[in-house]
Amino acid sequence: MYIVFNLNSMIFNDPSNIGQRVILPSSFTGSPRYLHEKTQDAMTYVCNYGRPDLFVTFTCNPEWPEIKAELLTGQRSFDRHDIISRVFHLKMKKFIKLFTKDEIFGKVKCYMASVEWQKWDLPHYHLLFWLERKIQPDEIDSFIVAELPNQQNDPKLYDIVTKNMVPGPCGEHSLTAPCMKNGICTKKYPY
Repeated sequence: MYIVFNLNSMIFNDPSNIGQRVILPSSFTGSPRYLHEKTQDAMTYVCNYGRPDLFVTFTCNPEWPEIKAELLTGQRSFDRHDIISRVFHLKMKKFIKLFTKDEIFGKVKCYMASVEWQKWDLPHYHLLFWLERKIQPDEIDSFIVAELPNQQNDPKLYDIVTKNMVPGPCGEHSLTAPCMKNGICTKKYPY
């Protein structure tokens, strides 16, 4: 009956009068009301706990061994979004546990997380953490390191950092990189 009714209404109604306005509820992920509600939730955290102490980003790596191990012959990780999503969320749970249960930065009062899927089909988390004890400016250098690890002392860490965190080979690795001028990186990387 529903189909017949709609077919009749399409035939006998004015064809230039198409569509109708639909207001999506906040329960519809991604709708304007949903986004507004999430923004209000985030602002409630700020009102109650002040500004967050840490803003952390966590990005999926399609080369993770846990993803590669589940692929069939001839498949690429981008062919299996189900595997990418499952492994990413398992790693994300462990990552959040480092902050909340293991307290690597101290006791966490609360946190918020938002996941997005990037253009190249990889999930990406943004996290805000509120800590019981605020991190002081003079402590930041003990948490953040922006240097290459020593290749002789820790070759595994060196390989991980240079493969995943260096924005592209330059310097002696690639004299033709766009940032290279006269054999020197114009961005002064890594020095």
